[in-house]
Amino acid sequence: MFEARLLCLDDQAHHHAHDHHQLVMSLAGRAEFEVDGRGGEVCRMRACLVPGDAGHEFAGVGENRMLILDLDEQGTSAEDLELLGRLFETPRYPELDADFQNLLSYAGAELARYGSDPMLARSLGGILLRALYLRLFGEVNRRPVGSLDVERLDGYIQDNLSRRISVAELAQVACLSPSHFHAQFKDSLGLTPHQYLLKTRLDRAARLLRESDQPLVRIAEECGFSSQSALTTAMRRYLGLTPKRLRGNE
Repeated sequence: MFEARLLCLDDQAHHHAHDHHQLVMSLAGRAEFEVDGRGGEVCRMRACLVPGDAGHEFAGVGENRMLILDLDEQGTSAEDLELLGRLFETPRYPELDADFQNLLSYAGAELARYGSDPMLARSLGGILLRALYLRLFGEVNRRPVGSLDVERLDGYIQDNLSRRISVAELAQVACLSPSHFHAQFKDSLGLTPHQYLLKTRLDRAARLLRESDQPLVRIAEECGFSSQSALTTAMRRYLGLTPKRLRGNE
């Protein structure tokens, strides 16, 4: 059995452990987590899987709205126990593709409207769990990825992040046709090339904002955004935060 709830995490650091598994996903904004010494963040593009009994610390960053699933193995079927065992074998910060984000937004809206209905909460929570499980362990992830060299592609993207990178250009690096490359890339990483490029740009920008004093316009240029306002718009849309708030100036 499990409980689905919506919660805003405050900015005070909390530390605790509990005997049930927990899946934390962001509907808006972000939060920082550390589970058994493994740090990461929860945002629109990334969730957090907290195994039962794992000590963890967490704190919200600015305004945020989280969807949290608390999962108790008691009374759970053998099939579902196997699913939970694989998902929560170790702390994880799985990346969430655009389709999963749309599913998450729908679930959040329904819970906000009918959150007191336990059957709805169980159904929506079960769908989210299964969708995440399939992305991590399902058939798509077991398909052969052929000659796609993800490490080489990632290095190329990192080296050229400050400029526009086309899908055709990446396909050429992979020695594939653009259509074959697009399909193989999504099967391998769970994101389209465009989504992966945006995520990589936002990840680097967020890191530079936290770890450097570079002006925002310089960070936007270095991460391949056309302007400071384009970076701000992307961060607000996909991370739920402005660069100023991420840097701690608000």
